[in-house]
Amino acid sequence: MPVSAGCVRPFSKHSFSIRDYEIIPDKRGFFILKLGKRLKQIESMVTSDYSHIWDCCCDHGLLGAALLERVAAPCIHFVDRVPEIISELEKKLQRFHSDVASSWQTHCIDVAVLPIDQYDGKHLIILAGVGGELITQLVSTIYQLHLTAQIDFLLCPVRHQFMLRQQLVNLDFGLQNEMLVEENQKIYEVLLVSSPANQDDMQPRVSPVGELIWQADTADQAKVTVKYLNKVIRHLQRLQRGNNADIQYVIDAYRSVKIRS
Repeated sequence: MPVSAGCVRPFSKHSFSIRDYEIIPDKRGFFILKLGKRLKQIESMVTSDYSHIWDCCCDHGLLGAALLERVAAPCIHFVDRVPEIISELEKKLQRFHSDVASSWQTHCIDVAVLPIDQYDGKHLIILAGVGGELITQLVSTIYQLHLTAQIDFLLCPVRHQFMLRQQLVNLDFGLQNEMLVEENQKIYEVLLVSSPANQDDMQPRVSPVGELIWQADTADQAKVTVKYLNKVIRHLQRLQRGNNADIQYVIDAYRSVKIRS
């Protein structure tokens, strides 16, 4: 059932492009939005062993709705700080997803204060479509507030990937999976990571520059991987030329990457 949890005043947040989605007519005559390549990749990395999945900064709620339809977890939570977004989303969920096997809840709250301790079981928190700096802050805060909780994070930052990865290393997070996905001439990193309380000793740790993302199984993946690595290095070199900060160590780290196919 819908939950209202202390709505706050709207703030200037990330924006989503209609290009994230494919508009298709469904059999009922409605035009619906289908997940684009980036959100499809994120959705495909969600395993079925969670009690609660939190679709944060959910905007239109398309990712959470896709997880709801496939019954990815007993309960899907939709989280956004903007009251108008949550209100509209509740109407859509009640209209189109009232008969699914999973339950759903909406929360009009700051992502940093997710009520994790009010729900038993294993949690997956999805943060996508916002900058790595914000994701870094949110992951750090949530982890510090729930040190012993079973929490995985599925992350897709739009920038500041190295900053995010450094913090995940500092927090001793474990790596489950990581992928590159290209959409609309942009390439995104998607990371599935585990907090220390939800990992075993054999699980590899997060790499500051990535590990699995440099493994290409197909010729198309190899092209995307090479393109992304070159793009990252060029971007860092531009920052180095126009900034007083010394980031040569970051450039050297990426230059040492070996692409495997």
